[in-house]
Amino acid sequence: MALTPLLLAMTAAAGNLIGAVLLVAHARRGVRAVETSLAFGAGFMLAVVLTGILPTVFERTGPGPGLTVLIGYLAVHLAHHVLVPHFHFGEETHEVGRNAGVSALIGLSIHSFFDGVGIASGFLHSTGLGVLLFFAVILHKLPEGLTIASVVLAGGRPSREGVMAAAALGGATVLGALLTDLAAPLQRHGLALAAGVTLYVAASNLVPEVQKARRPTLTLAFLGGAVALLVLEILTRTGAGGGH
Repeated sequence: MALTPLLLAMTAAAGNLIGAVLLVAHARRGVRAVETSLAFGAGFMLAVVLTGILPTVFERTGPGPGLTVLIGYLAVHLAHHVLVPHFHFGEETHEVGRNAGVSALIGLSIHSFFDGVGIASGFLHSTGLGVLLFFAVILHKLPEGLTIASVVLAGGRPSREGVMAAAALGGATVLGALLTDLAAPLQRHGLALAAGVTLYVAASNLVPEVQKARRPTLTLAFLGGAVALLVLEILTRTGAGGGH
């Protein structure tokens, strides 16, 4: 089966559901593994942005890409810290208001949408870049699904609503991939916007969570994520060259 942006977006979206199910099933070992995934994903995503997406954006997307990257970064900042008070990735261990899950879903849906945009935009430039963006997205989908489910449960709502919220996040990712194929503005600016979104999620959301934990294993996972990206770039360089 050929790799397509839609197929990879749907695969990434499944990660949201898996993260939510691990939480509602009280699979503590799985939740601990998600924490390691969060650290690995932070290193991988940061490396993807700095060595893969940004060079491509500044080389190929015409005037003013820096402003578009900044808009993507600021949009997610506002979504996470205006719509979602006290937002953090990972399990919510404090009681929150019953409507907190709704605001968290809205905030996370914005960056989930641009996850799909990023995958599809990457494929518009090269298969290799699209695959790297897919890996960057799927690595934070497990923590994202766990996060939204935990906020819903902390608000006193039933487990099924936590899983449904995670499914909605996955749907936003698929929608982003679909609309990128149809909307010319997203085809032109989607990669730059996705660069800003990915940079924010990696550096401003995930890295602080890794630093706060202060566990050597998570630090090693973070460094391993960056190294893994460099290895994958070598393996996909031929495919990425096909986009020239």
